[in-house]
Parts: sequence; C-alpha cells; structure tokens
Amino acid sequence: MQLSLNQDQLEPLLSLLATSNQEFNARFPGVTIERQPVHTVYGGANLFKAGTTGKLSKLAQTHFATYATDHKVMAEMLGLPAEDTIGNGSSDSVTQRVYDRVKSKLETEAVEDHRVDFEDGYGSRADEEEDGHAVSAAIAMAEDHKSGALARSTGIRIKSLAEETKHRSLRTLDLFISKLVALTDGDIPQPFLITLPKVTTPEQVEVVCRCLALLEQKHGLPSHSLKLELMIETIQSIVSPTGQINIPALVDAGADRVVTAVLGTFDYTASCNIAGNYQDHMHPAADFARHIMQVSLTGTRVTLCDGITNVMPIAPHRGDALSELEIADNSAVIAHAWKLHFDNIMHSLRLGFYQGWDLNPAQLPIRFAAVFYFFLTGLEDARARLKAFIDKASQASLVGNTFDDAATGQGLVNFFVNGISCGALTAQDALDAGITLEELRDRSFLKIVENRSKAD
Repeated sequence: MQLSLNQDQLEPLLSLLATSNQEFNARFPGVTIERQPVHTVYGGANLFKAGTTGKLSKLAQTHFATYATDHKVMAEMLGLPAEDTIGNGSSDSVTQRVYDRVKSKLETEAVEDHRVDFEDGYGSRADEEEDGHAVSAAIAMAEDHKSGALARSTGIRIKSLAEETKHRSLRTLDLFISKLVALTDGDIPQPFLITLPKVTTPEQVEVVCRCLALLEQKHGLPSHSLKLELMIETIQSIVSPTGQINIPALVDAGADRVVTAVLGTFDYTASCNIAGNYQDHMHPAADFARHIMQVSLTGTRVTLCDGITNVMPIAPHRGDALSELEIADNSAVIAHAWKLHFDNIMHSLRLGFYQGWDLNPAQLPIRFAAVFYFFLTGLEDARARLKAFIDKASQASLVGNTFDDAATGQGLVNFFVNGISCGALTAQDALDAGITLEELRDRSFLKIVENRSKAD
C-alpha cells in the first residue's frame, strides 16, 4: 500500500507525541496501588497522649456495642432493610454482614489514620502553651511509635500560612518535628503527613515544602520523608485570581510532597458566603468543589479525602442511673447523628470519594458501616461484570443492560482491591469473580487481559 507521508516527515511528529505522552503518563500514572485509608481522625494536640489511638479504638467499640446491640438495631437507626440478602446464594443479610465486619474492624483497626491537630480542633492559645503542646505531643507520638501503638499512618495539622498565623504555624512544625526526630533517632513514623489548612496560594505550599526540606537536612532525614496534605477549603484554592483551576498549581508547588487533597466542607461553603444554617456536607457548592478536585487530581499520585459531618453522636445524658426517658433521648440523639453521618458518607462514596475525616470516635463505627455497606451492596453486580470481562478477556461485554469497556474493567478491579484493603470485602469475594490473588495484587485490568490472552 502506497503511503503519502514518509518516515522523515512523520518522525518529528511522532517525537512530539512521545514527549507529550510521556509527560502525561508521568503526571497521570493511574489510580494509586497503595492502600488508601477510609478515614482520618483529627484530635486536638492538647488531648494527645501516649495510648491515644488505643483509647479512641476502645471508645468506638464501646459506643457501637452500647447503641447498636445487633444488626437489626443498627439497620433501624440507619434506615436500612435488616434482612436483604447479599446474593450469590448467601443467606446472610447485608446488614448482618456489615455489622459483623464493623465489629471486627473496630477490634482490629478502628483508627486507620490520625492527625494531631493544632488548628481548628485546637484553637488559638498563648505561644508558651502551644510550644508546650507541640513538645508534649511529639513525646507521646515517639513513645507510641516505639511501642507500635500508632495508627497505620499519622501526622499533624498545623495552622494556616495566612499572615496572622504563619509564624505560629512554622514554629509548631519545627518544634514538633525536631522533638520527634530527637526521640526516635530519626526513625519517625512512616508515612508521616503534615496537613496544611486553608491554602490560598502556591507560595504557601512552596514555603512549607522548603521548611520541610530544611528540617530533613537539619535532622538527617531522607529527602521527601515528610509528606504534605493540602486542605481545599477556600474559594482561592479552587480558582486562582486569574480564573484558572488552582489545584494543579498548588500540587505542583509541593514538589512531589503532596499526597492528599482534603476538602474542608464547612470552611469552603463559608468562604462562598453561604449562611451558616445552610452550610451542609451535601450543599451544591461542596459538590462543585469535589468535582473540581476530581477533575484536577484523579489519576495523579494525589488521593482525595472528603470533609466532616459536624453533628456529633454524643449522648446528652450521662451516668449509670438514667431514667427510661433519658435513655430513649440518648438513643434518639445518637440515631440522628449516625443516620446523618451514614448518609453523608454514602453521598461521598457515590461521588468517588473513598476517604473522609472524622472528629469523634463515636463516628468511626458508622464510617465503617457506610463503607462496608457501599461495597457489599455493590458486590454482586461488580462480581458478575468483572467475571464477564475476564471470561471474554479484552472484548467489551454486555451484562444485563450495562455496557462495559476496559476503563470500567479497571474500575471493577479497583472496587475489589479497595473493598478488601479496608475490610469490607474478602479475597474470596474477588476470587469468585475469576480473578487470581496475583492479579489482585497487581491491581491492573490490562495485566488480567494480557494473562487471559496468553492463556488463549
């Protein structure tokens, strides 16, 4: 066949494409293969002591056992059908399986990710007092790190680098890191994350990263061992003064340190001039911010984390000699807060946000209940669709009335991997779809297709 273009003409064009494609692939390597926690728990630095993670876990277990005595009670509080079966021939109800797995999760890993908070959860205090808490919190963290009592990942949230708090923010960062390094001989927890709130400009990100680099050099830490989270909670973090989406510029200013972008729902809606009584997790303004975060960061190395539910499941009546009316009032308050939290998390999950942050250990059972319910109710459909993909290898498939392509195939693999990593699903749930354990570890649908093609 005669071609009109010769190789000399095509070569510079192909070279241009190669450069562009390489840059794109470097920036968008795909969904991370690292485990992402389903939550981050924040707690004031003044309250952080050695053993805090264990204490939070016990409180979460006690709260769940007290107010969700069985799966039917939990289902009623959350507005779920108590006896719906999981499918695939199982007689277990969805909520029974959710209940059992929440109970197990709280006993084994109630806290996946933790931040010692020097910002909103701590407040404005005298310099001497915050200095003291920066040191005492570092001492407690070092002790728990040595004993293995910390959460899987941990870190601190400093104050913003706005003009009025920039000195205090960097001073706390320096004091905490310096003390922690001194007490651990440089063997600090990994991953260790610094959360920067209320970001408005790339310069704020650049400055904190320079400080982190200086601290690493000063204390002999490996380069980039101190990671950064950015809180997206201002209009300016979403849109720059020139009208451009600002999140990529903020991440680029982080010089490969930024690992997570966290939505601060209520600060963001407040910055949009929304009245306090209308600020809400599901406000359209918050969904707008979520979508901008997604289109900016999905497929990059930066993961997404959603915001809080600000109604706490805290019983108004305390003590051992409560009246029946007080006990009923406590249950009603807990049920309202739990139902609100459950609905908020389900909203986030449906929008593709698989991690959020919590402020109270009593929220943790419902964090896991929502995540587990999300995965278990989607299991049968995901299993059937993935099995159809694998059976037909690289061919697109039609299951029911849902047409799938290769991108959806990767999404289905991610569904199983994410569900297994947080405890919602088991490896057997994935094996039943026709995937092998090795393929599950690889997390790549393309490798599954390649394996099936070789087998054929």
